[in-house]
Amino acid sequence: MFATGIDARDASRSESADDLEIVAARDVPLGGPRGMTVRRTLPSKARSMVGAFCFVDHYGPDDVAATGGMDVPPHPHTGLQTVTWLFEGRVLHRDALGSVQEIAPGQLNLMTAGAGICHSEEATPGLFPTNGTLRGVQLWTALPSGTRDGERAFEHVADLPSFVVHDVSERAEAASGEAASGRHRARSVGPREAGLVRVFMGSLGGVASPARADTPLVAAQLDLAPGVVVRLDVEESFEHAVLVDRGALRLEGASVPVASLGYVPPGRSTLELRTGDEPVRAVLIGGEPFEEQVLMWWNFVGRTHEEVVEARRLWQDAVAGGAEGEARFGRVIGYEGAPLPAPELPHVRLRPRSR
Repeated sequence: MFATGIDARDASRSESADDLEIVAARDVPLGGPRGMTVRRTLPSKARSMVGAFCFVDHYGPDDVAATGGMDVPPHPHTGLQTVTWLFEGRVLHRDALGSVQEIAPGQLNLMTAGAGICHSEEATPGLFPTNGTLRGVQLWTALPSGTRDGERAFEHVADLPSFVVHDVSERAEAASGEAASGRHRARSVGPREAGLVRVFMGSLGGVASPARADTPLVAAQLDLAPGVVVRLDVEESFEHAVLVDRGALRLEGASVPVASLGYVPPGRSTLELRTGDEPVRAVLIGGEPFEEQVLMWWNFVGRTHEEVVEARRLWQDAVAGGAEGEARFGRVIGYEGAPLPAPELPHVRLRPRSR
């Protein structure tokens, strides 16, 4: 997926309680032939990164039959990984490596741009007639200096690890105690199951995703039952954030609205999650603070103004069929339509953002 309007003028509002920040989403139209609108929390004026995660888009539920779904023409990336994670629907990915991969909920598509790649994403009724609803997240991670100019790569991971979490609320503990002390106890009574955590990047809860990660980080889907309290053991050196897809959730005592991002700085070894009267679906991201300077513009993650200007020049050359541009970004085969030209650069010097 491509980005629109990433520059220093983004102005989403944040609220904070103690050291926890709530970063509000803003609506962003993606453009292209099917102008899908997403809700973006990273980057924002309030916060640019969480660990190596530098981009968080949340979309859906989108009625594909009514809207035409997603149709994002071939577009470029540099210096990042794209992380595609679906809650509902299916998307077809094509890239300059020749990858043609359908992704479904619970599966991971991870594309590493390195010095340059291009790809397309489609979720139209013509491709997926039974694709009733499309819903998911698109994340980017910034690549560190050691790999950001490396080879492009793609991986699809269909089998990802998960673990069960348990309710640690006072109500659950009281109910467990009453059951265990009953006269007719037939077997030992364990804690009440509160939900499932599926880890798609990094490691959490004693399980690890097989997907590539170039910096210490984590990403996981949280599916939690109503009316529970869960405490997740996390890396104390990581900063973390939780994006709520549906349901009422309190993170470390603070309410995180749907489509917003609840951010917690490093220093905690556990995170407390408390649900309301409905099931909660959310995504947890985190990682060691990314200390390198990062400059983001459109679909390019670089370090300097000159890098971005050169990447844009070469992509425009690739759009025109030039050999120099195609050597940098490659070409998507099989997509019916033209690649997406880059927008005009602003008439100011691009500068890196603070974290």
